[in-house]
Amino acid sequence: MAKHTVATLNNIAQAGLAELGPDYAVVDGTAEGALAEGVDAILVRSAKMHDMALPDSVRAIGRAGAGTNNIPVDELAEKGVVVFNTPGANANGVKELVLCGMLIASRDVIGGVEWTQSNSDSPTLAKDVEKSKKKFAGNEIAGHSLGVIGLGNIGSEVANAALDLGMKVYGYDPFLSLKTAWTISRRVVHVENIDDIFEKCDYITIHVPLTDDTKGMIGADQIARMRDGVVVLNFARGGLVDDDAMAQALLASKVRRYVTDFPNEKTAKMKGCIAIPHLGASTEESEENCAVMAAQELVDYLENGNIKNSVNYPACQMGEPKAAQRVCVLHRNVPNMIASMTSVFGAAGINIEDMTHKARGNTAYAIYDISRPLTEAEAAEVRAIPGVFRVVLLG
Repeated sequence: MAKHTVATLNNIAQAGLAELGPDYAVVDGTAEGALAEGVDAILVRSAKMHDMALPDSVRAIGRAGAGTNNIPVDELAEKGVVVFNTPGANANGVKELVLCGMLIASRDVIGGVEWTQSNSDSPTLAKDVEKSKKKFAGNEIAGHSLGVIGLGNIGSEVANAALDLGMKVYGYDPFLSLKTAWTISRRVVHVENIDDIFEKCDYITIHVPLTDDTKGMIGADQIARMRDGVVVLNFARGGLVDDDAMAQALLASKVRRYVTDFPNEKTAKMKGCIAIPHLGASTEESEENCAVMAAQELVDYLENGNIKNSVNYPACQMGEPKAAQRVCVLHRNVPNMIASMTSVFGAAGINIEDMTHKARGNTAYAIYDISRPLTEAEAAEVRAIPGVFRVVLLG
């Protein structure tokens, strides 16, 4: 009999499902009744979950991708449901498409291909090519400057690759992590003011999450600071760019090309916009990498209580359980929580053999390895502590 049941809401690469192993039952979460009580975790890609009713048994959600806009992250945190994502798993796929976007924006490859197709029946096509190709001439990207806004997993790879292609690269990221900083070439010019990106760069690419603070971060004021004829690339999220401001900039030739991976009713008709149908991570390799990472995160959490790459709970890990029982407590980040929990153990004569506790914003997470399993009554005492969302007993 399977120890855990995982429901899938989208097609998940087989390589990822294989990570679950024989102790896991996988059910199709889109089928009627598949999300009945008893489902422990969910694997999802793009399925909309905001209006989805989840059984109380669900403890974790693995998003095979980086963005979690389709998941009610904060609401699930209050229910003690950990939401994981897979940062970096699709970075190479997106990086390659960003480079492709720069090239097709610099050289009118699309226009040339369309001309060839429209003249495919001409008996003089081969001869006409030599006369017509000058209409599609463009520029090389080598020697030009690229500004990278956001130097995370994808932005850092784009920056390094652009250097190898002969570009001068400027990078802006006020929240640059130490881990990512080590991966970025020293030749990337780090700027502390985002206006330097706008004023100095021939190409600008955005790689930041969509939040209330970043929505519309490229608008009329920012475009006005850019160089004439700039190329703007957006492979992060559509809402980062003000579509109306971009349309005006393209019409005025302030922006030469806008390349976006997020077409909508405006960008699809926008003159000078190259709208790609969200293909950034649509490679076999990216889909497998994301599925594998998401499955591994779920397994480590369900079996060991470890959290890595969660978007609503802090990273908190303590290896495999080494005592009679591991107790995992998901709770609100408020004072006196540790004392309240440990007092239950102490009153029951239970020794804490190892423990760790981490907090992040409004949520916090504690792992205890204890000398004997809690009784139902003792576990109920921990659950009854004000601010506790969920208590998970392992072993």
